[in-house]
Amino acid sequence: MEFLTDMAAKRAELTPDAVAFTDYDTGLVYTFADINVRANQLANRLLENGLSRGDRMAVLCHNHPDFFVLLFAAQKSGVLLVPLNWRQPVAELQPILHASKSKVLFHDDAFAEAAQGLAANTVVELVLLGANDDGKSALNQYLAGSATSAPNAAGIKASAPWYLLYTSGTTGLPKAVIQTAGMATANMINYCQATGLSTHETGVNFLPLFHTAGINLPTLPIFLNGGSSTVLRKFDPDVVLDLVNAGKVTAFFGVPAIYQVLALSGAVDSTDFSKVRSLGCGGAPVPKHLLASFQKRGVTICNGMGMTETGPTVFLMDKDHAADKIGSVGKAQIMTDVRLQSAEGAVIDGAGEGEVQFRGPNITPGYMDNKEATLATFTVDGWLKSGDIARRDEDGYYYIVDRIKDMYISGGENVYPAEVEKVLDAHPAIMEAVVIGVPDERWGEVGAAFLVPRPGEEIDTAALPGWCRDHLAPYKIPKTFTVSDDLPRTAAGKVRKNILKDSFLQKLPEEA
Repeated sequence: MEFLTDMAAKRAELTPDAVAFTDYDTGLVYTFADINVRANQLANRLLENGLSRGDRMAVLCHNHPDFFVLLFAAQKSGVLLVPLNWRQPVAELQPILHASKSKVLFHDDAFAEAAQGLAANTVVELVLLGANDDGKSALNQYLAGSATSAPNAAGIKASAPWYLLYTSGTTGLPKAVIQTAGMATANMINYCQATGLSTHETGVNFLPLFHTAGINLPTLPIFLNGGSSTVLRKFDPDVVLDLVNAGKVTAFFGVPAIYQVLALSGAVDSTDFSKVRSLGCGGAPVPKHLLASFQKRGVTICNGMGMTETGPTVFLMDKDHAADKIGSVGKAQIMTDVRLQSAEGAVIDGAGEGEVQFRGPNITPGYMDNKEATLATFTVDGWLKSGDIARRDEDGYYYIVDRIKDMYISGGENVYPAEVEKVLDAHPAIMEAVVIGVPDERWGEVGAAFLVPRPGEEIDTAALPGWCRDHLAPYKIPKTFTVSDDLPRTAAGKVRKNILKDSFLQKLPEEA
């Protein structure tokens, strides 16, 4: 696949009058023809304004159909789209915007002040998205007068950079993961194969669009298949459940934190999930009690695993085995090869445990303007290193054991926090558990557990060592247990363990 079709143009050719997006807030409907024409206009405007292939444009906004206009305009023009994380303050976004070399910053009303701050003392042009007072898109004014036909382009090269997603790095400047049209096509095939996605699929888009899940799970696959998505500015459990109950969602994807919020909603028990054909989950392990709570409602959540660097879909559990193999992320889908490698560098055949590594057309070519990081992320024979330890069972199903960097050594023994977390998650008073390794004078490192209680429950931390002792070796039992109402998270719903560790270490001198 050296070259691919113009995605928006091809979809508009096939089903021009079908609805691609419905903006929930305004009720505005965008057909595939609308999206394609607007993307053509924007691509032409960017080129007319002096941008060229390889230049960058940034966007800072809540979810809106016009984000996808920007995305397809980037594909048509060759100008790379750079979604910015609206959860970050201006001080954190400033170096990212500078590093991206963006010449235009699109933003909505919610982030007008932040955009002004980011553009101060720069030559970045600001363009408003969202809706005007009359409910029409504010982008219209910027597009006015630009040609509605596709710009003259050299074609959509499958391996060419399309957009950049900055990782949520814990140290230093985040890396810009290159996303390509080839990756998007392979992701669509992987996701469709795993879920049976059809041309009549309907979805709801609420995961943040500066994250791969917001774009690709499953909104872009739905678009490419000719389905329709309702776009919410942000996640709202009541709205999501209303849409599900009304039969307007057939394909759904969320992170565990989303499913937890839905499970705790008073409306979930009266929600009819019968029209939802697939419910995927990723970003973090799904607690067993959460899977079980939905299974009682006749709803099967299929856990999966992928990375920004993998487009992201690699693993997704099949419904037929989800109940039998709780905790598994399933098998690798058809566009991705997977292997396990031992710490010594040997490839593991059959059942076993090792670092999971990937190869295929859904894999990023690397990090923009960062050759050193790119080289460090791939093996010498071209496989992407995930940094995750995985176990493959005798049936070929995979289980993510833990991040390599999260493992700690206590008294000379390796401890994987995920194993400890699974035991704590099974406690009737605990909704979520996170374990990190912290320094200890005697053992080198010990576990520190952070716990979120289930609604209406109180956690007796003094009794937890005894609970753990029934299921774990003594050296795996956390030394401390901290109860909290919530935990710091990334946009993907993953707990930010580095913040927990920093907070824990800062308290040590006070307690000494």
